[in-house]
Amino acid sequence: MVAEIIIIGLSLNFIAIGVLFYFNKQLKRKLKGTNRAFLALHKEFTQYQIGQKRIEEKEIAKREIRLDHVAKSIKKNEDAINFVKKTIPDEIKKCIKHVELSR
Repeated sequence: MVAEIIIIGLSLNFIAIGVLFYFNKQLKRKLKGTNRAFLALHKEFTQYQIGQKRIEEKEIAKREIRLDHVAKSIKKNEDAINFVKKTIPDEIKKCIKHVELSR
């Protein structure tokens, strides 16, 4: 009777160990699949971040170019205004001189 109980106990232990090995193997397979999925997600997200950074840099460059064009236009207009401010008094003097001489 004791021998039969020992045999049944050993059999149940071997079955339990086998089940544990089976579940361990299944768990490892699922973990590998999950790790691959997370790595793929990480790679995709990194590519998304890189793409967004490039788009942002292009937009900043466009804005800087526009600002440079605006600054050049403002400088050009200021130079023209300053030139006109300098030449107008001389032109007025010439006109007045001609008017005075013609009287």
